[in-house]
Amino acid sequence: MNLDFTSILPSLPYILRGIGVTLQIVALAGLLGFLLGIILSLFKISSIKVLGWFADAYTSIFRGTPLVLQLMIIYFGSPQIFGYQIEPYVAAVLAFGLNSAAYISEIIRAGILAVDKGQSEAAMALGVPYRQMMLNIILPQALKNILPALMNEFITLTKESAIVTTIGVMDIMRRAYQVGADKFRFFEPLLLAGLIYYLMVITLTILGKVVERRMRRGD
Repeated sequence: MNLDFTSILPSLPYILRGIGVTLQIVALAGLLGFLLGIILSLFKISSIKVLGWFADAYTSIFRGTPLVLQLMIIYFGSPQIFGYQIEPYVAAVLAFGLNSAAYISEIIRAGILAVDKGQSEAAMALGVPYRQMMLNIILPQALKNILPALMNEFITLTKESAIVTTIGVMDIMRRAYQVGADKFRFFEPLLLAGLIYYLMVITLTILGKVVERRMRRGD
């Protein structure tokens, strides 16, 4: 095997600039997925059956089809559906956010159901409105219980974000591929890209454990 990183290292700063693009997509998609996930989880435990059916159908569709397919439908299908071409960056955020919402909704739903029923019964006995009970009593407790699962979803989102290279987003993978095409050596830049993703995931894992410990101290 003939490895030569000396010709690739000068292009390392160019590849590293993709980290910012990747993190922006992951952060915005994670926020979108979290907010939609909360809404969907409330739909799933709602007594209104139509809302529950909608949330279950949404989850089934987005969990039952490939993420890359959803990304391509949003990006390549936008001119036909909306009459104009969505920017690759926007398409990536939408695809990842909508997909992540399906998984996060199940995580949050499980967290809500895991909260002791006595909490909601006591709140109702005191006359606390349903909305205030969910926002101030149930959801905060549920979020503490599901934090590790949410961090795992965020880490998965970070790794899966590499597929945005298929629609031309200048993330880590796209830049590494361009360097490989320019140097006619793909193994080294792709290996560097893999190392960057690995370090990002390790960093997120450590941050998640730190946050989890602090939340436990708060108890």
